[in-house]
Amino acid sequence: MNVEELTAIDVHTHAEISKDGHTSLSPELFGASAEYFGSHERPTIEQMAAYYRERRMAAVVFTVDAEHATGHPRIANEEIAESCAAHADVLIPFGSIDPHKGRAGVREARRLVEEYGVRGFKFHPSIQGFDPNDRLAYPLYEAIEELGAIALFHTGQTGIGAGVPGGAGVRLRHSNPMLVDDVAVDFPHMKIILAHPSFPWQDEALAVATHKPSVYIDLSGWSPKYFPPQLVRYANTLLKDKVLFGSDYPVITPDRWLKDFAALDIKPEVRPKILKDNAARLLGLKESAA
Repeated sequence: MNVEELTAIDVHTHAEISKDGHTSLSPELFGASAEYFGSHERPTIEQMAAYYRERRMAAVVFTVDAEHATGHPRIANEEIAESCAAHADVLIPFGSIDPHKGRAGVREARRLVEEYGVRGFKFHPSIQGFDPNDRLAYPLYEAIEELGAIALFHTGQTGIGAGVPGGAGVRLRHSNPMLVDDVAVDFPHMKIILAHPSFPWQDEALAVATHKPSVYIDLSGWSPKYFPPQLVRYANTLLKDKVLFGSDYPVITPDRWLKDFAALDIKPEVRPKILKDNAARLLGLKESAA
């Protein structure tokens, strides 16, 4: 991957369909998500690679393993990693392991990093049905920290389950970023990304990212024109080196996100940090630039 030639690095995209047509969400949850975000295509990873290559961008790709809470099997992490490896000029693989998988999950995390080149792991506490500071997840965090990988946590409200009776069992409280603050204390050398503007806990997310050196924020899942003013203020100042471009593709396209970001009151010297430089440093991609 030639970082110097990239215009941006999108740290938050979803693999929603496997090669054999298996979807990342059950029909019920996908229907609710489509209603919330608007209907969208479910591109294959190969199509995602072509999409980002055309735009001279790189993208982090992952799914969500929430089999314990939903009963719906995930897309295989190995398939995602292998597909990303086939397009290593633009795609960066993350894994996802349900914390309820215990020791088996720990073994899988080690294998994914050591044998498949996975650089991080996506957690969605509300869908996976756990508090980030629950000790059941700590053996998995220990492995992630030891391996030098990244833990990316969904924070704030989610469109998954929105409008379904009872939210399809999805509990929003699991995604309060203050729960991740405990994780940042107990695993001080694990790199953490708080995904999304964390409505209704935006101030909490800003506090955690400001206080804990290992914690970053990605800006995915929202059009920038809806960003809370305090998020924009911190992105321009105290967190200018810790805020990351993320789209949430395919539910939000980078084209739409970047169009609205261009109209946002961000300092000229901060824009390249958010769009590429901060992510390149966090992901360890600078060494790849030639």
